[in-house]
Amino acid sequence: MLGSTASASDKRRAFRAGLASGELMRLPGAFNPLSARLIARKGFEGVYISGAVLSADLGLPDIGLTTLSEVAGRGAQIARTTELPALIDADTGFGEPMNVARTIQMLEDAGVAGAHIEDQINPKRCGHLDGKAVVDEQTALRRIRAAVDARRDPDFLVMARTDIRAIEGLDAAIDRAKALVDAGADAIFPEALATLDEFEAMRRAVDVPILANMTEFGKSELFSVDQLRDVGVNIVIWPVSLLRIAMGAAERALDELVDKGHLRDKVGEMQHRAELYDLIDYEQYNSFDDSIFTYTRP
Repeated sequence: MLGSTASASDKRRAFRAGLASGELMRLPGAFNPLSARLIARKGFEGVYISGAVLSADLGLPDIGLTTLSEVAGRGAQIARTTELPALIDADTGFGEPMNVARTIQMLEDAGVAGAHIEDQINPKRCGHLDGKAVVDEQTALRRIRAAVDARRDPDFLVMARTDIRAIEGLDAAIDRAKALVDAGADAIFPEALATLDEFEAMRRAVDVPILANMTEFGKSELFSVDQLRDVGVNIVIWPVSLLRIAMGAAERALDELVDKGHLRDKVGEMQHRAELYDLIDYEQYNSFDDSIFTYTRP
């Protein structure tokens, strides 16, 4: 009831242990706290909090318009409601290295298990669009060093994302990933790798966990969990998938209202009220309320 019973430290340790186990961790993207709770119920190992989803939720493009307080606030909302560790997208860290340091501490306070900082210029853009630009290597390394130095909980995962593959090729991505690991990154997010062979090459190149981004309509083929596991990927995210599915269903329902003036034919596609109440532990709230408000007037 009310939120997670596990502490932020517990969830961070669990995230680290999962990565150390060698098993692939599956992190669907939650577009709100309720969807995060559903992800946990379905047996996944973690939750991903996408900057693209947060931007879209605010009616904005994913070009660095969201603020640190907005991202930290959504992270806290989602982390509070699930026992799973949450990995959050911190874009470019919201400024210079000092800003990156503050970002990490605010995200620690929000209760998430880790964050990734990328090497795009600011303002950034979606990692699977053309026209990206990245900062020079020293700037990228300063961001990661600032993040690592700023964290207070050593179990908070600092992941470095590099977008250089789409600009300078795989060899440049591998070289930058190695440098980011040397700067202290606990894990690597190589954005927009094109093939399984590229993921395998990245896996051989660095000795920290690597992440695969299986976003639809992007540069990467939509590989299966088994395919990614076989080439040594440690984390897979589907950052925007649930939002896309939900918005597609919402649009079809609105079309039905326009065409027919009712949703009687859509009821079978809806989450039943009883299922929603079960997901949010409605009965526990009722029981708590009854146990407190027992006073009767003499």
